[in-house]
Amino acid sequence: MGWLALEAFDPAPVAVALTIGPEHRLVYTNLAYRAFVGDRPLGEPIGEAFGAAAKQDYGELFDRVLATGEPATLVEAPVRPAGAGAEAAERYFSFSLSRFTHERPGVLVVAVDVTEQVAAVARADRAIEEQRRSRRRLESLVWMNAQVVWVTDADGGVTESSGGWEQITGQSREDFLGDGWKQALHPDDREPTTRSWDETRRQVRPWHHVYRVRTQRGEYRHFEVRSAPVVEDGAVVEWIGTCFDVEQEWCERQRRDLLDSAAAAAAEHTALSDMFAALVGVLVPALADGCGVHLLPDLGDRPAGAPITVRRIATAASSGLRRQPPTGEERFTPDSGFARALERRRPLQRTFPPGRPPADLLPRSTTAWLTESGATSVVLMPVVVDGAVAAMVTAARRGDRDPMSPQDVALMQQIFEHTHDALSAAVRFHRTQQVALALQHGLLAEPPEHGDLRIVARYMASPAAAEVGGDWYDSFVLPDGATAVAIGDVAGHDLAAAVDMSRLRNMLRVLTADLLAPPGEVLRRLNNAMETVAPDATATCVLARVEEPEPGRWRLNYAVAGHPPPLLVTSAGGARFLQEAANPLLGLPFETYHSATEPLPPGSTLLLYTDGLVEHPGEHLDSGLDRLRRRARTLARRPLEQLCDTLLDVLPVTGTDDIAMIAVRTPDTFL
Repeated sequence: MGWLALEAFDPAPVAVALTIGPEHRLVYTNLAYRAFVGDRPLGEPIGEAFGAAAKQDYGELFDRVLATGEPATLVEAPVRPAGAGAEAAERYFSFSLSRFTHERPGVLVVAVDVTEQVAAVARADRAIEEQRRSRRRLESLVWMNAQVVWVTDADGGVTESSGGWEQITGQSREDFLGDGWKQALHPDDREPTTRSWDETRRQVRPWHHVYRVRTQRGEYRHFEVRSAPVVEDGAVVEWIGTCFDVEQEWCERQRRDLLDSAAAAAAEHTALSDMFAALVGVLVPALADGCGVHLLPDLGDRPAGAPITVRRIATAASSGLRRQPPTGEERFTPDSGFARALERRRPLQRTFPPGRPPADLLPRSTTAWLTESGATSVVLMPVVVDGAVAAMVTAARRGDRDPMSPQDVALMQQIFEHTHDALSAAVRFHRTQQVALALQHGLLAEPPEHGDLRIVARYMASPAAAEVGGDWYDSFVLPDGATAVAIGDVAGHDLAAAVDMSRLRNMLRVLTADLLAPPGEVLRRLNNAMETVAPDATATCVLARVEEPEPGRWRLNYAVAGHPPPLLVTSAGGARFLQEAANPLLGLPFETYHSATEPLPPGSTLLLYTDGLVEHPGEHLDSGLDRLRRRARTLARRPLEQLCDTLLDVLPVTGTDDIAMIAVRTPDTFL
């Protein structure tokens, strides 16, 4: 091969060089070679020709190729670029050396620039190393700070864990690997934890969850778990997570939440029973599985050693448990645990086998509920309001739930202390209400016995109203032989209204008996007297005299002051309202009150009632009156007691207002 043949390599895109002889003198380089490593002098040994451009001496390699004829390869050999200074970046070539004869034996060198490939590989290696270094840093940081560190495979099964889990739970390594760690969770937390963990892995996102872990001592503590996926080449290869004991933080957060909930619940109610019902709803299920509140009487006048009667006013129970009736009376003896807690004014806690509470601890019905529900512990908490024990709260736990800790009992006590002001107002209102109710019921006397007339009265307090109503009725025999019948409603729903009701009722009774005048005149005199005795009061009233002007003939003399009209029902089933003696309500400046008379047929019924029997929100009063009239006429021949009771049972009353009713029936001459 001649020189022209070698020159054929000049345009080749790869670098080509030729050396001859044992000195490996450079006899040819092509354009690409000269561009990569510079224009080296021909005729010099290759080591001298390249000088500092080559990073190391390859003379032995050239000798071996020339001597044996076996080709050799250099991969990613570093070479300094032509004309570059000492600080220039190196380039990398892969060389192929083979024996070649050109007049004399030599070595043919073919080189390819692989600098970019080497740089890419180096970058990838650096990225992998940085990732490994970051993971080692993260693992070191996690293992240094976390109580428990765990690693799972891509499917979520635990493959390794720090020794903290074994120390906390008592599980062995074999027990907690895979899904075994879930057996240390509270039974109620296993299913939601599994669901949350599965959803996290499906979405490949960080996991944050709180569950309860059973410790070696048998107690449950709250742990916060956090986990993140380890991703390589776009796929999750494992998960790494930590667990921290957050029981103290959880208890503090629960304490704040319960106190806030209790304050909000108490603020929504004014009636004592409603307020306690809301508060036990806060306690269950956060602190207890079942709860009841017993209202205490005034114990000051109780004889020593006498049983104590308490009134249950509120209860609550966890889902799946039968709730005790919210109302009822119970008795306990002075030597019971209930009485001891009451006397000491301190919480009393008892634990016992499931469903076997001490017989002398609580009132009988509460003990029966503890037995039925399988309770294992109970706390009796006296609630002190304004220096006196106003109520006793009973809180029970059951199943595998631990008894209340001292912190739980203290929190329960804080809830009632936190709501003291609201309870104080409710207790005062309750006591005022009880006085007003006693006063009201004291005024609802039994109707008089009459030889010929039959008189029946009914009073139904609203089950929903938190205040005292002003409804009342009265009946008495006058000195002239007539029978007076009255019904009324004083505006207001408090003790002041009850006092006004007492005054008006008594004044009306005195004026009616003293004047022996038509009812309209009596109401006029009463209205005038109210300007002095009860200047701020207003009231409605019906006053009637049932008279017998001749033997067997009865007559009604009546007046109505702003009240629903009397209803007259005949024995034949006729029914109509008596509208002829309507007057303004009492308490307004009005000088004339009219009376009217109406014959009372044999066996007829006169019905006086208050507005709670006929009024409905959003409905015209005429609709309620018509409903009463139609129903009453169907009961015309029924006994008077049955007529009154049936009307109370079947008429659609709202339940938000008290109802008073008094009925008079004349003798039926046909019987």
